Amino acid sequence: MTDELPDIIAGHLKVLFCGINPGMTAAATGHHFAGRSNRFWRVMHLAGFTLEEISPQQDRAILQYGCGITSVVKRPTASADQLSPAEFTAAAAQFQQKIARYAPRVVAFLGKAAYAGLSGQREIAWGLQPTRMEGAVVWILPNPSGRNRAFALDRLVEAYRQLSAYIDDTHRRA
Repeated sequence: MTDELPDIIAGHLKVLFCGINPGMTAAATGHHFAGRSNRFWRVMHLAGFTLEEISPQQDRAILQYGCGITSVVKRPTASADQLSPAEFTAAAAQFQQKIARYAPRVVAFLGKAAYAGLSGQREIAWGLQPTRMEGAVVWILPNPSGRNRAFALDRLVEAYRQLSAYIDDTHRRA
């Protein structure tokens, strides 16, 4: 098994999607969102970020669409609740440096837990956040994990479409 799932990242992306940490299947295969129940790739396509549904094995193709993938904590776990607050604290400085270095327009956290772990905030709304991170807009999206039963596919797609529309709108105005 791979110790660490490499980021899919480049400079000046439209959006850098940021998970909490890699799942065991993703780490074992070396591909992001590789779990059978994970809906990330389907949602990305249905929300208009990609022209086709990318397979986890082709995850690097997301760069062609101006999107990248990273995670706050690099250690893979079977479930995100296995992470300690200390792991988020330890990851914070390196994560901030990554955002400063690659300068994405938007950092989209997949789930409130990823952002809460970094920011220490307890009350976090979905969508656009009032603060920026190293100059990047911060956006909170529902986690696409199949374990996230609070969001059916249509609700996930709608949340991701809102981000896509925001990016398109700000790009047209720029």
